[in-house]
Amino acid sequence: MLTGLQVAVLGGDARQLEIIRKLTELDAKVYLVGFDQLEQSFAGAVKEKLEELPFHELDALILPVAGLQPTGEIETVFSSAHPQLTKTMLSKTPDHCLLFTGISPPVLTKLAEQAGRTLIRLFDRDDVAIYNSIPTAEGAVMMAIQHTDFTIHGSSVAVLGMGRVGMSVARTFANLGANVKLGARKSEHLARAIEMGLTPFSIDQLPQQAESLDLIINTIPSLVITSQAIAKMKPHVFIIDLASKPGGTDFQFAKKRGIKAILALGLPGIVAPKTAGQILAGVITDLMKDAAITKGE
Repeated sequence: MLTGLQVAVLGGDARQLEIIRKLTELDAKVYLVGFDQLEQSFAGAVKEKLEELPFHELDALILPVAGLQPTGEIETVFSSAHPQLTKTMLSKTPDHCLLFTGISPPVLTKLAEQAGRTLIRLFDRDDVAIYNSIPTAEGAVMMAIQHTDFTIHGSSVAVLGMGRVGMSVARTFANLGANVKLGARKSEHLARAIEMGLTPFSIDQLPQQAESLDLIINTIPSLVITSQAIAKMKPHVFIIDLASKPGGTDFQFAKKRGIKAILALGLPGIVAPKTAGQILAGVITDLMKDAAITKGE
């Protein structure tokens, strides 16, 4: 239980609703900022303006998965207001106050450092990334179906990157009957591809592989789908880039060549916000329980 702990949820999207639900179920006192247009209510949660929060009593602040906007504004889909988090506000919180976010843009990292508060980047955690790879893979399937006129079954698919997301995506498309090739750099990743029954190739060989592909799914956050590779692609090829901004595709050249390429960010929150929110809620509350035990000691 989280009885006695006070938490502020600052903006966000539908994923935050699952976090709020979990926090209130565990008896935390929850303040909601940026939810004035939300009709749903939660027992134990109250809507509040950012500047009126009891910062000196807060044990945790939960921000949107994208952290803060470059201006310091808190993004929310449940309000037309634009609350802005400041160093002064953070400095009013107790020393033990935890800041939770998905990723941390420079403005948020700097604020946390200036205020001397612990910033927990949830998407840096292996457990969150692995759980999130499931709705990400399903979202990639959804996009492939929506944006192509051929079946996944029997198509030639290249998945670039053998990290947590790449592995789930490759397995999902292979299970749907695609002929999956896995592009990677590390020898152990190429070996894993063989173990999974996939066809491995070095990322540097993508231009040579490109002519035979129908679908390319990238998970590598650096430029790997270059103009040289795009120039070899057939007109019907569809590129789904799952890497963080700015992605790993030369989008300008792809557009010039008439190749459809989409940077698909935040798929878990789009295709399965309930599940994605439950994943975050479980990790956040577990960490808060541990912090409460330490605080109690």
